[in-house]
Amino acid sequence: MATYIALAKFTDQGIRSIKETVSRSDAARETASRFGVRMESIRWTQGQYDLVIVCEAQDEAAISAYSLAIAAAGNVKFETLRAFSREEMGDILKKLP
Repeated sequence: MATYIALAKFTDQGIRSIKETVSRSDAARETASRFGVRMESIRWTQGQYDLVIVCEAQDEAAISAYSLAIAAAGNVKFETLRAFSREEMGDILKKLP
Protein backbone atom coordinates (compact mmCIF):
# COMPACT_ATOMS: atom_id res chain seq x y z
CA MET A 1 0.00 0.00 0.00
CA ALA A 2 1.18 3.51 -0.79
CA THR A 3 1.33 6.31 1.77
CA TYR A 4 -0.29 9.69 1.16
CA ILE A 5 -0.30 12.94 3.09
CA ALA A 6 -3.49 14.97 2.76
CA LEU A 7 -3.32 18.65 3.61
CA ALA A 8 -6.78 20.08 4.21
CA LYS A 9 -8.30 23.49 4.72
CA PHE A 10 -11.73 24.09 6.19
CA THR A 11 -14.28 25.62 3.86
CA ASP A 12 -16.68 28.29 5.09
CA GLN A 13 -19.17 25.49 5.78
CA GLY A 14 -16.54 23.54 7.71
CA ILE A 15 -15.75 26.54 9.90
CA ARG A 16 -19.44 27.24 10.58
CA SER A 17 -19.79 23.68 11.90
CA ILE A 18 -16.33 23.46 13.50
CA LYS A 19 -17.72 21.91 16.70
CA GLU A 20 -18.43 18.76 14.67
CA THR A 21 -14.89 18.36 13.32
CA VAL A 22 -13.93 15.53 15.68
CA SER A 23 -17.05 13.50 14.90
CA ARG A 24 -16.59 14.23 11.18
CA SER A 25 -13.07 12.81 11.41
CA ASP A 26 -14.50 9.58 12.88
CA ALA A 27 -16.95 9.37 9.98
CA ALA A 28 -14.13 10.09 7.49
CA ARG A 29 -12.10 7.22 8.98
CA GLU A 30 -15.05 4.86 8.52
CA THR A 31 -15.62 6.08 4.97
CA ALA A 32 -11.96 5.45 4.13
CA SER A 33 -12.33 1.69 4.42
CA ARG A 34 -15.02 1.69 1.73
CA PHE A 35 -12.44 3.02 -0.72
CA GLY A 36 -9.59 0.73 0.26
CA VAL A 37 -7.96 3.52 2.26
CA ARG A 38 -6.65 3.33 5.82
CA MET A 39 -6.45 6.61 7.69
CA GLU A 40 -3.36 6.27 9.88
CA SER A 41 -3.63 9.60 11.66
CA ILE A 42 -5.24 13.00 11.60
CA ARG A 43 -3.89 16.14 13.23
CA TRP A 44 -5.50 19.54 13.55
CA THR A 45 -2.88 22.16 12.81
CA GLN A 46 -2.21 25.88 12.93
CA GLY A 47 -0.89 27.73 9.93
CA GLN A 48 -1.59 27.37 6.23
CA TYR A 49 -3.48 24.06 6.63
CA ASP A 50 -6.11 23.12 9.20
CA LEU A 51 -5.61 19.35 9.02
CA VAL A 52 -2.80 16.95 8.16
CA ILE A 53 -3.94 13.41 7.45
CA VAL A 54 -1.73 10.38 6.82
CA CYS A 55 -3.37 7.60 4.81
CA GLU A 56 -2.45 4.36 3.12
CA ALA A 57 -4.21 3.41 -0.09
CA GLN A 58 -3.93 0.59 -2.58
CA ASP A 59 -3.46 3.06 -5.47
CA GLU A 60 -3.98 6.61 -6.73
CA ALA A 61 -7.53 5.86 -7.84
CA ALA A 62 -8.52 4.78 -4.32
CA ILE A 63 -7.06 7.85 -2.60
CA SER A 64 -8.52 10.13 -5.28
CA ALA A 65 -12.00 8.66 -4.95
CA TYR A 66 -11.81 8.91 -1.16
CA SER A 67 -10.59 12.52 -1.26
CA LEU A 68 -13.34 13.49 -3.67
CA ALA A 69 -16.01 11.80 -1.53
CA ILE A 70 -14.86 13.65 1.58
CA ALA A 71 -14.47 16.98 -0.22
CA ALA A 72 -17.95 16.58 -1.74
CA ALA A 73 -19.41 16.85 1.77
CA GLY A 74 -18.29 20.49 1.62
CA ASN A 75 -16.35 20.86 4.87
CA VAL A 76 -12.76 20.67 3.58
CA LYS A 77 -10.63 21.12 0.48
CA PHE A 78 -7.73 18.69 -0.02
CA GLU A 79 -4.25 18.68 -1.43
CA THR A 80 -2.94 15.11 -1.54
CA LEU A 81 0.75 14.23 -1.70
CA ARG A 82 2.34 10.85 -2.35
CA ALA A 83 4.83 10.09 0.43
CA PHE A 84 7.74 7.67 0.06
CA SER A 85 9.37 5.68 2.84
CA ARG A 86 13.15 5.54 3.19
CA GLU A 87 13.15 2.12 1.51
CA GLU A 88 10.93 3.28 -1.36
CA MET A 89 13.14 6.32 -1.93
CA GLY A 90 16.21 4.07 -1.96
CA ASP A 91 14.59 1.91 -4.66
CA ILE A 92 13.78 5.04 -6.69
CA LEU A 93 17.34 6.27 -6.43
CA LYS A 94 18.69 2.91 -7.64
CA LYS A 95 17.00 3.57 -10.98
CA LEU A 96 19.07 6.69 -11.60
CA PRO A 97 21.99 6.40 -13.99
